[in-house]
Amino acid sequence: MIGRTLGFYIARRFARSILLLFLFSAAIIFLFDFLELFRRSVDRPGVTTGLVVAGSLLRVPWIAEQTLPFATLFGSMAAFLGLSRSLELVVARAAGVSVWQFTMPALLVALGIGVVGTVAYNPLAAYAKERADEIAMRIFGRDPRLEAMAATDTWLRQDGPQGESILHARRALDQGARLGDVTVMSFDKTGRFQSRIDAAEARFADGVWILSDARVRREGAAPLDQPVVTLPTYLTLEQIRERAADPDTVPFWALDDYIELARNAGLPAFRYELQYQTLVARPLLLAAMVLIAGTVSLHVFRFGNVGRLILGGVTAGFVLYVVGEVARDLGGVGLVPPVLAAWTPALVASLMGFTILLYREDG
Repeated sequence: MIGRTLGFYIARRFARSILLLFLFSAAIIFLFDFLELFRRSVDRPGVTTGLVVAGSLLRVPWIAEQTLPFATLFGSMAAFLGLSRSLELVVARAAGVSVWQFTMPALLVALGIGVVGTVAYNPLAAYAKERADEIAMRIFGRDPRLEAMAATDTWLRQDGPQGESILHARRALDQGARLGDVTVMSFDKTGRFQSRIDAAEARFADGVWILSDARVRREGAAPLDQPVVTLPTYLTLEQIRERAADPDTVPFWALDDYIELARNAGLPAFRYELQYQTLVARPLLLAAMVLIAGTVSLHVFRFGNVGRLILGGVTAGFVLYVVGEVARDLGGVGLVPPVLAAWTPALVASLMGFTILLYREDG
């Protein structure tokens, strides 16, 4: 077995390399996000630089979370290359330490980062994202530029005692219970257009949408501004969450409750199940990134072709990202089971990295 001192040393090198790369990625994300948000809000009255900084800082954890697998891959490659360049791995190999022994501390670091990222970092990022959305609403209000800050628009078609209506919102808050920059097209029981309502915000409460700061337009009448307009609906909170909520903004510890509520309401919970399984599979995915990094880094200084091997690692990471996105799209709509869609990329990457290392090192 590898010595404790050597094991802690390798683990520390990998943890530092991965975390530094992750923090560097977060800093770059903050810089570009702040500049873009500042550019869009520079002419907004009452908007301070501090508010823009707070909005960008709160968005960074959610965006940076998507880069964690790549930070693990490139950080592990940098750590392997650093150990090889300083001949520390050569000395370890000469002392009888196998590739599996000095890779084990790196794998444990990746698994630990994955666990912490799932149980602690993800809830923090989801909470910060909700607060960032609220700040964006304060900055832009009904400004059309809010659309650029929203991941996707929200569309809801509903029925109610007064007839059918279609809701369009540029932002969903509180998992769909609050909608920002809302447009409602109402129709009567015969399907005839009745009115258009533009509101700054819509809140769902006990079968009623409460529209704030609304402007009502009816055929043949002048627009009428009203502070509050109520719109009854037959939708339930569970149905709204299923249609409007973004699973990426639901904390890990709350996903199980959302899945149970959706099932009890007879609604599909594919997206929540997929997000839950993806987060559970994250430690294995990060460990797979370490294995892939080892396959493209360990032989660099013995066989040359540095650029080609590093390019192979980048290509492997890109291919894995594409496969993961395709699997998420299929699992999110129920074409494949969410468990299979979430675990397949991690399992395939792990088996690929393990097989290549086994072939190269043990022949």
